[in-house]
Amino acid sequence: MQACARAIVRNMERHLKAFAAALLLGTTLAPAAHATRAYVSNERSSTVTVIDVEKGAVEAEWPVGNRPRGIAMTRDGKALLVAASADNAVEMRDPATGALIAALPSGADPEQFFPAYSGNLLFAANEDNAAVTAIDLATRRVAWQVTVGDEPEGVAQSPDGKWLLVTSEEDNTVAWIDLATRSVVEEMETDARPRHIEFEANGNKVWIAAEMAGTVQIADTATRAIEQTLTFAPPGVPAYKVMPCGIRFTPDGKTAIVALGRADSIAVVDVPTRKVRGYVKVGDRPWHLAITPDGTRAIVANGASDSVSFVDIAAMQVTATIPAGGGPWGVALGR
Repeated sequence: MQACARAIVRNMERHLKAFAAALLLGTTLAPAAHATRAYVSNERSSTVTVIDVEKGAVEAEWPVGNRPRGIAMTRDGKALLVAASADNAVEMRDPATGALIAALPSGADPEQFFPAYSGNLLFAANEDNAAVTAIDLATRRVAWQVTVGDEPEGVAQSPDGKWLLVTSEEDNTVAWIDLATRSVVEEMETDARPRHIEFEANGNKVWIAAEMAGTVQIADTATRAIEQTLTFAPPGVPAYKVMPCGIRFTPDGKTAIVALGRADSIAVVDVPTRKVRGYVKVGDRPWHLAITPDGTRAIVANGASDSVSFVDIAAMQVTATIPAGGGPWGVALGR
């Protein structure tokens, strides 16, 4: 009886932690908790692969706009957003059928984007014209645009809604945009070719993947200064192949998964200590990923092997490899 009671308490604690993490991220728990589909953008085949997460099987492959890269669900879970980079648009699609709802004006060559926590805006990085564009999702028009460094890609809003950060691959900087004034208040220098930004759930720290340097840098939000640089050394992999890109945190905030690009591996990082626990060899050139709502699995897009890896995070091993379209780039979870 006592063992049973302890198990019930532990289960309740896990649910409460997941609920708190969802609130902190500005989302509702219900859509994430019942995520049953993974949507994978394939930039070479201009398709989205739809995977049944529990069955580990491909349900469909939808044709979309040209060179899809960034992919995410809207905050209410009602639409799938796909950056059709070569079409200079972000497509809003029905997540059940793939039907096109609208093509949103996004600025030139949108690569990554970030749905605002408020749910009303979408922030898109425009690689070809050194800008970030805010798109009003209700009116489906451009709300405003801010000039940033050359070749912007990574973009993320701080959980408190104050900051919008945008990487410049060419200038090796991150622009800190004050959303209240819509102005760049600082261009923070980074290691070579920053590609992705991910805030910790409490917003106090932000992780920046610097692809060509082979590092992830951690900056303090209050001081807007880099305080630590993480390096990676997967067994048997030359240092020049370590090219960090996508970063995701588990819902409890204790683990970070970093896609290491040409190293054909992901790194599993302990967030409190900032130490690498280990590496998992996945497919060729993992680019971006998603983590299931229960925090147990990473779903990794392997851009050069046209596949998706399902990884058991605790065991640090691949449990399934699923075919995708040509050049898998990003992963979004939905119902």
